[in-house]
Amino acid sequence: MNIVVCVKPAPDPKRWDSIQLDPVTKALRREGIPGVLGPLDKRALEEGLRIKEEHGGKVVTMAMAPPAARDNLVEALAMGADEAYLLSDRAFAGSDTWATSLVLSRGVQKLGGFDLVICGEWSLDGSTGQVGAQLAEFLGIPNVGRVVAVESIEGENLRTRSLVELGNRILETSLPALITVTREINTPRFTSLLGVMEAEDKPCVIWSAADLGVRPEEVGFKGSPTQTGDVFIPEMKRKTEMLRGEPEEMVKEVLRKIRQAIG
Repeated sequence: MNIVVCVKPAPDPKRWDSIQLDPVTKALRREGIPGVLGPLDKRALEEGLRIKEEHGGKVVTMAMAPPAARDNLVEALAMGADEAYLLSDRAFAGSDTWATSLVLSRGVQKLGGFDLVICGEWSLDGSTGQVGAQLAEFLGIPNVGRVVAVESIEGENLRTRSLVELGNRILETSLPALITVTREINTPRFTSLLGVMEAEDKPCVIWSAADLGVRPEEVGFKGSPTQTGDVFIPEMKRKTEMLRGEPEEMVKEVLRKIRQAIG
């Protein structure tokens, strides 16, 4: 089994109060804020490692992110991934989920043959839940969302259990395929000291837009159909009025003012 696990290093939630918006592009300014792998990213990687341990093969982890995200991919290597690929280029800045999925698809295709792509159901910061399905469309493979268990893999058949509104759904699909996983699927393993030491000797490759054959107009703000119109903080105003008198009379006055306010 050749497994690709796509992750998204996101700004550390402990530092979200330091995040600012660019006044022109409306994009997040993440400079100086360390990135972390989200809990669903780690569960996606854990599931890939478990499948590898049962069926053999290798696990490759991939991310589209700034150069500093290399540390996050080294963490994935320390958990047990065999190789890591960082898709990083200034041209990617400002990409929405569509453009991000395009870049990831070019990265997966450049790797060559694969059997399974695993993503978290949503990222730690955007939480759109769109990249997995869009990536599957770009790759032209089946997509199964909200997976809570990989029931079995037999030959080219994948059997999964997914969350639906009133319970679980069992699906069988052919490989290659893409699945997105939820929190319930597993508990990620701890990173061992040996794993950290071994990670330094594992491949961690950086690919640019040119390496992937991605044109500048396909990504970034130019290649993103979704654009932020405006961002603002709603102005909150309160009017205080003191009432004095007997409780019964004040209750009647409050009710009268409420009726008047709501028309």
